[in-house]
Amino acid sequence: MEQQVLQLLAATLESAPETRTNAERHLEQLYTNDAFPISLISIASHHSVEPPLRQAALLVLKTFVLRTWSQSLEEFQQGVTITDATKDQVRQSLLALATSGDQERKVISASSYVVSKIASVDFPEQWPSLLPTLLQLIPRSHENQLHGVLVVLGNLVEDGFDEEQFGKSAVELVKCIYDIAIDEEKKLTSRALAISIFRACFDTMELMYQTDKASVRQFMQEASDAWTPFFVSVLKIPLPRIPTDEQEDEAGPGSWRGIVALKTQVVKALDKIHRLFPHLLSQHTLSLFSTVWESLQAHVGPYVTLYVTDNQQGRLEDADRLPYTLDFLVIEELDYLQTLFGSVTVKRELDAQLAPDKISNGALEGTWIAQIMAILVGYSQITQEDEGLWNFDVNVFLSEETSETANYSPRNASTSLVQKLTKWPVLESLLGYTKTTFEAAPSSNARAKEAALFVLKQILDELDSCSAEVDRILARAYLEYVGLAMRDDDEFLRARGYILAARLTTISSAGLLDVVPEYAQQTLNIIDQDDSDVVKVSCIRSLQEYLKTLPSSRAREFQVQTVAAISTFLSSQDLSELKESEDLLDTLVETLRDAIMADPSLCLEHPALDVLFTMASYGASSFQTTMLVNEAFESITSSMAAKGPDAYSQLCAKVLPTLTGALDVGDMTSENALSDMAVSLLSSLAEHGLKPLPQNFVATVMPKLYRLLFSSNDFSLNQSATVTIRHLLSRDADQVFSWQDPATGKGGLEIVLLIIDRLLGPDVDDASAAEVGGLAVELVEKAGADRLGPYLMQLLRIVAVRLSTAEHASFIQNLVLVFARLALTNAKEVLDFLAQVQVEGGAGGTGLEVVLRKWLEHSVHFSGYDAIRQNIIALTNIYKLHDERLAHIQVQGDLMVDNSSRIKTRSQSKRTPDRYSIIPVPLKLTKVLISELTNPLTPSTPGLMQNKLSGDSDDEDGEWEDEPNIVDLGNPTTTAELMAYADEAKWNVHQVDDDTQSYLVDFFKQASTEPDFETLYHSLTDEEREKLHSIDNKQSAQ
Repeated sequence: MEQQVLQLLAATLESAPETRTNAERHLEQLYTNDAFPISLISIASHHSVEPPLRQAALLVLKTFVLRTWSQSLEEFQQGVTITDATKDQVRQSLLALATSGDQERKVISASSYVVSKIASVDFPEQWPSLLPTLLQLIPRSHENQLHGVLVVLGNLVEDGFDEEQFGKSAVELVKCIYDIAIDEEKKLTSRALAISIFRACFDTMELMYQTDKASVRQFMQEASDAWTPFFVSVLKIPLPRIPTDEQEDEAGPGSWRGIVALKTQVVKALDKIHRLFPHLLSQHTLSLFSTVWESLQAHVGPYVTLYVTDNQQGRLEDADRLPYTLDFLVIEELDYLQTLFGSVTVKRELDAQLAPDKISNGALEGTWIAQIMAILVGYSQITQEDEGLWNFDVNVFLSEETSETANYSPRNASTSLVQKLTKWPVLESLLGYTKTTFEAAPSSNARAKEAALFVLKQILDELDSCSAEVDRILARAYLEYVGLAMRDDDEFLRARGYILAARLTTISSAGLLDVVPEYAQQTLNIIDQDDSDVVKVSCIRSLQEYLKTLPSSRAREFQVQTVAAISTFLSSQDLSELKESEDLLDTLVETLRDAIMADPSLCLEHPALDVLFTMASYGASSFQTTMLVNEAFESITSSMAAKGPDAYSQLCAKVLPTLTGALDVGDMTSENALSDMAVSLLSSLAEHGLKPLPQNFVATVMPKLYRLLFSSNDFSLNQSATVTIRHLLSRDADQVFSWQDPATGKGGLEIVLLIIDRLLGPDVDDASAAEVGGLAVELVEKAGADRLGPYLMQLLRIVAVRLSTAEHASFIQNLVLVFARLALTNAKEVLDFLAQVQVEGGAGGTGLEVVLRKWLEHSVHFSGYDAIRQNIIALTNIYKLHDERLAHIQVQGDLMVDNSSRIKTRSQSKRTPDRYSIIPVPLKLTKVLISELTNPLTPSTPGLMQNKLSGDSDDEDGEWEDEPNIVDLGNPTTTAELMAYADEAKWNVHQVDDDTQSYLVDFFKQASTEPDFETLYHSLTDEEREKLHSIDNKQSAQ
């Protein structure tokens, strides 16, 4: 069989898609053969087989295990059963391969990953020997074998353990990896792997800490006391000489690569300990701070040599995901230093060193604040790699500039650290460094000059965000160097000068507002004059600062020039590439938006709207660009509408041809994004329109929308078109009803009914039909029962039937509100009608049963003040009817709580879904209304992880100040909590306004006097009864 499998694996590596697909299908057909997984392991174990085929065998094995091994795996698929004997053979053979010491690291990594997946469901019940085997292998393994054992152990710690399993083996496990970490005879990369495993242990320890604080605290303190001296000794190891290209991959005892990897893992481990259990290292905080500080100072020179002067590749990891380049180490050190700056002990010591009696003549030279500024400037310098990328693609430069990049570099890390320092005299200290740098003779110092101004920009941004004042004398002094930068030959320094000029002059406390017009004009002029795109886009972005600061009269003067500058820049670009330049488009749109907002009425006199629509057409597929364009256009529309019918009509006359033309182009080219953008802008135009709309507005727009809604399956486009028609009905229903489609001869009312019927049909998904409920409500209210006639009952029947199959929370709310709005004034008629409707299918029954079940189950997830208010009033109206039919309808009640303390992950939720009690409608209705009451003792908007952050603190000695919460995405607890928020309903903002609260209180005050309420009251939970009592007590106190 091995030969057959080997041939199929080779076919999966072929370039021809059909060959690959056929081979993959044949491999899947072998799943039922017990010899198949053994053959894969055998192939992966043979050194005579080419490495790509060995890796392919393990990749297929991974897929096989995930799909067939256990129902506990998320990817599991029914249909294939593996015998226990085969499983046992796979476990033993695979572990032997993973710990064999094979020279192919990718084979070791791949086999270790599959071992960890099997262990996650089989350990310890079906595989009790796994951990003891690994721990026994560690002390007697040769170097290559040790590597495999550590990789398996690391994967097991990260993915295979639960808290109970880890707790039983924690002492022996930590001791084993400690012995490896401190053993100087071992490879540096093996020691780094051991430290990485120790760091991973803390995630599990954090989970255990929630249930057994005393034991975990003691264990972690003992472990920390043992590991910390070793960590400090590693941090103090000096870096070897920078290797040549030939020496870079060497892995000897003192190799550059190995030492960097080891030091990086040490810093990552220390940072993890400080973040999760800060009290463990309190007594070492000052020494650690001093050691990391000295390390950062020592690494500036090599960093600049490698990445600023030379063009060495950074951000590299080995096959075991261990970072081994200096830039990674620097990032970890800067981040850890930022963590240490949160220590009260560190801050107290730093404050003492800056005391007046410690500084001669008040000069900051030589102090720690001057040293940290030098460090930050050093690591903020533009690298050769960044320079090449920015010259090639200005969009990359902008993404870095706006901090919207996934490329986290020492420059970004320095920015984060700067924000911790603004309570100290950073501006004064940086000025001295800037003065020295700018006055130095060599012009080659442009990178250091740019970095100094870059750091200054971060300081100014942080001070401005805190509303802190900037000393005017310092601001004037900095402005001199900004001017030098603006005139420099280096394009990046020149760009930084224009960026900083806008930032510095527009801070009101800096006292430079008088020069804003001058610098704004210089910035505008340079857009046309400079040859560098980096400088041009920097100036365009800087104009945003000026336009927001200039008096409205002066800003209007710059509007025409700004629009012209952007238009000229656009004409110089390759528009075919503009679609991929999202950050550039966003910058242009933001600046154009700010220019237009200086006086929106002027946009009819120059091509601002044409430029906006041009950028909109190229950025239609970008969510951010679309949002910015919509925001700008909405501001224009509302401003023009506020000026009266004439101004609004002029706007419509100017933009309607362009927008309807875009719809035609989108239809011809099948570009849904372009059509969606055009419809969104039409929606804004209609929403802010005046009553009545300009003549022929509906006749121009409705045929396009009608065609789109009957031809498109794009959910966003369908939603936007539906909302647009709702706005047309809201603003000018008469024009809609009097319009007749020339193509079909149908009237406006019939067209809208046809649209609603299509959106509520079974062929349209929930997302596409999400806004149809609002359209149906608007139609019913504007047309009335007389105009709708028999169509009204038919419309409501279709809504009830569609509600029975709806799943998305927002769509359910939209449909329920159709009945809620009617129940505001005709609750009994609504119930009578629904009782007559029959809904077929699994969730069928009468319309009354279907609608009330969906309504009451999802009511607490409704969002929007108006929707919640209408929903509450409608439900109280239904309650007041005391309709006997409701008592016979059973609905979902309270969640039946599982007493387990374990965090429930998404996969666990699939295997064991939540269970609810079953209760009658009157009781559920009462519970829903009580849930809408605000408990005076409960915060209205709890934040993510609030229960954790406000609970018991490990910081018993007050060592750590409160800082803005940082969510650690590598922490499994955090990941599980974030996963719990994946339910879309939990993201909806559900808050009840004060008037509705008062209405609810009055309702319960009246309801409590009725005989039926006592029976319901005794069926409530203690919490619900307590909420009613607390509100009653509050009323009595008032």
